[in-house]
Amino acid sequence: MNISIIGTGYVGLVTGACFAEMGNVVHCIDINDEKIKQLNNGIIPIYEPGLEELVSKNVQQEKLFFDNIYSSIEFADVVFCAVGTPPQEDGSANLQYVKSVAVEFGKNIKKHSAFIIKSTVPIGTANMIKEIIKGELIKREEDIQFEIISNPEFLKEGEAINNFMNPDVIIAGCETEYSKILIQSLYKKFDDSKIFITDILSSETIKYAENSMLAIRISYINDLANLCDKTGANIDEVSRGVGLDSRIGSKFLRAGCGYGGSCFPKDVKALIKTGEQHGVEMRVVKAAEETNNFQKHILYQKLYNAASKVDYPIKNITILGTSFKPNTDDMREAISIVLINDLLNDEKKLGPFNKIKIYDPIALNETKKIIGESNEKIEYCEELDKSIIDSDVIIIVTEWDVIKNMSLDVVKRLMNGNIIIDGRNIFNRKTIESLDFIYEAIGK
Repeated sequence: MNISIIGTGYVGLVTGACFAEMGNVVHCIDINDEKIKQLNNGIIPIYEPGLEELVSKNVQQEKLFFDNIYSSIEFADVVFCAVGTPPQEDGSANLQYVKSVAVEFGKNIKKHSAFIIKSTVPIGTANMIKEIIKGELIKREEDIQFEIISNPEFLKEGEAINNFMNPDVIIAGCETEYSKILIQSLYKKFDDSKIFITDILSSETIKYAENSMLAIRISYINDLANLCDKTGANIDEVSRGVGLDSRIGSKFLRAGCGYGGSCFPKDVKALIKTGEQHGVEMRVVKAAEETNNFQKHILYQKLYNAASKVDYPIKNITILGTSFKPNTDDMREAISIVLINDLLNDEKKLGPFNKIKIYDPIALNETKKIIGESNEKIEYCEELDKSIIDSDVIIIVTEWDVIKNMSLDVVKRLMNGNIIIDGRNIFNRKTIESLDFIYEAIGK
């Protein structure tokens, strides 16, 4: 097929590269001239394992193109809308970019084609988009058939290419038989059992429902972890035991310092707001959000508790990992941002510490953009060992492999103090304490 994808962010770029790999001719369009220039020069603006190689391969094979104009829409069989829908102040999704794409689709289509919504959008957006496109065609005095399809993305950052090529399920909201056939043809590589075709409103709801359900599970296990801290139970054992029940399963039952990223926080807020707009209070989802907002500050609290157990001042603090999860440089809603701000504000008065030393194997440049480089208390470290030297406290925020595999014997020799705050429960308490560390984890 001839495919146009509007928006070359995370979703658009991965989707475009994967569809090209499946044998389609794909034009990725973005109004950001600099981004298109970089992509045409082989520079990938995001970090995603395997993406650079996949893009390069399909560009060389002339199956993947990058444009800053909308002319390719004329020849497209399908046009994917993959632009961002950032949250507004009230929590609702900002649809200005989606609306702009709909206008361009209406202005440029020349044949029966499909507008496929990949962006995460509120329930009912497809109906609004349909009216926008109709309005543009009326202005043109054209009577061109088009399809509206909802096809939400479920890409996990750090595993996106594998997710696309080996999906659990492909959700598609269709209103016509033509749309259904089009989706089946578009995803013909996959077994029919992988394709779940439903109505558009249900499809739009599924996206928010799935992400909110996962957020609920994370917040629930973190609530239990905080209880375990008080009772002496081990949350790792609790999670394992609960997950062995086939009705529940083990995924997203790992305690930690909260969730972040581009999807969960935004989608939870949007679902709560959608409920409000329809007179429905999303009580469980609200509780998950409140729990997560509390959990984001747990590392600062843990540090304060640990500091009370030592007789030396806390002068140098090391933060290991700043991206919201491993294998990505995405800093959106990252727990590290909350922690750094807590430390800089230091309302509990840990003491006049000298440095916050920050290390991340991939996201350090993004961290600098967000946190800034002018604060004299912050030192960015390109090397793990350098970030640990003379540190009084290590706080683990992101469970990168290089952090999970670091030698604790070496860490002990490099540190000045002996406090480890493990926000992702990656270490064994007995091992840590056998080396005379003071160990604070989540629910252990």
